[in-house]
Amino acid sequence: MTTHTWWLLLILTIAITALIYLINSRLRIHPFVALIVVAVGTGLAAGEPAAKLVESLEDGAGGTLGDVGITLALGAMLGRLLSDSGATDALAHALIDRSSTQRLPWLVTAAAFVIGIPMFFEVGLIVLLPLIFSVARRLEAQGGTKGSPYVLLGVPAIAALSTLHGMLPPHPGPLTAMTGLHADLGLTMVVGFVCAVPTVILAGPVYARWIAPRLAEVRPDEALVAQFTGASQSVREKSPVSVTAGAPHASSADTDVTSRSRIPGLAITAVVVPVALMLLRTLAETVLDETSTVSSALTFLGEPVVAMLAGLLFALGVTTLGTGRSGEEVRASLTDSLKSIAAILLIIGGGGAFKQVLQDSGIGDAIASAAEGAHLNVIVLGWLIALLLSLTTGSATVGIVSATGIIAPMVSGGGLEASLLVVAIGAGSLGLNYVNHAGFWLVKESFGMDLTQATKTQTVVQTLVSVLGLGMALLLSVFA
Repeated sequence: MTTHTWWLLLILTIAITALIYLINSRLRIHPFVALIVVAVGTGLAAGEPAAKLVESLEDGAGGTLGDVGITLALGAMLGRLLSDSGATDALAHALIDRSSTQRLPWLVTAAAFVIGIPMFFEVGLIVLLPLIFSVARRLEAQGGTKGSPYVLLGVPAIAALSTLHGMLPPHPGPLTAMTGLHADLGLTMVVGFVCAVPTVILAGPVYARWIAPRLAEVRPDEALVAQFTGASQSVREKSPVSVTAGAPHASSADTDVTSRSRIPGLAITAVVVPVALMLLRTLAETVLDETSTVSSALTFLGEPVVAMLAGLLFALGVTTLGTGRSGEEVRASLTDSLKSIAAILLIIGGGGAFKQVLQDSGIGDAIASAAEGAHLNVIVLGWLIALLLSLTTGSATVGIVSATGIIAPMVSGGGLEASLLVVAIGAGSLGLNYVNHAGFWLVKESFGMDLTQATKTQTVVQTLVSVLGLGMALLLSVFA
């Protein structure tokens, strides 16, 4: 490696150390401010021109918020409507009443696995938060759970969503790698599924059972928990049953209760709407001609922002018409839902700015150049390049795309080896998910964690997924 490459590596090390210090030291600087300060210092130290540095900050924050922020806001609104309708509370009741505590992490894993097929990591987590918080709150009230119930249920969701996002087509990253390496779609999906199942099990429910007792103090901010779970009793409290001569007597209130009892089930359908639209988009991109009208329509409707907007509008119709709430009440609820995520949005934007500076300053290219010179098994090399690029740029997709471009000339294309490379590169892009990744901050702030706790969950879980994915790919490579 050249002297300049070593210098960039040193800058990266100092930047991450400084960020951790600013957030965790006695200064207790807000993560958003710390991210921007460190991003500026990193860019200047790496020699990025001042004018370009400002552009990197703006593009990074704006691009990340464009990808995640709008969807997060719509998801927060949708979650509040589900809470107000009693949907999340009813679903939490059903899961707890019909399942043991030991089975709940597995049920969350299954739900996340299904939702994660068409959805990005951040979008899938936003959709699952109302369910996770509602069930965890009830487990917390019942007692008897070892450690934090939020960690117990959150870790399996993180593991399943991240595995599918990085390792399995039709997500953009793996799909791009599959195209670049000329891998067969059917074979890649089969190989990806075989690698994903044991990976999700070990990094999800198994690790959750071990880590939850060690993070017993983790609990999301009360306002965020209340947003998803606190208003769910209002429907029942507003519908008393009149009694005459010791027996229930039907009244207009009874009719209202009967009508409203159907609202939770209908509201839960609002979660299915964006999932279905994203899945249809995936199918359209896979099997239809991209120039066809149907493909264009499904692709548009399956965009995360459009799909989440459709789910929100559906929930608005169901909960507003079904419960008779006034427009002013609904608007107040939606406004309150945004207050609790304002800080999360700023921090995610700061992480995007830091990511863009690392990318534009040349640190990512230096890491890729150093890894390319190593004499390693091509599957391990693809995994390593994606891992380092994802770490330095803060983007799993960037890691996958760049690693694919570097590795493609080294393989003939097609066959089992190409499909295994898709999985390995995707797995590599997930590892060491840390402070310059938007997903890290989303998990940290949503679950009310400090940096150490977030590292033990988000970073460790995704690194476990990364290493286990590589291990499964190497195991299957004996048949290549």
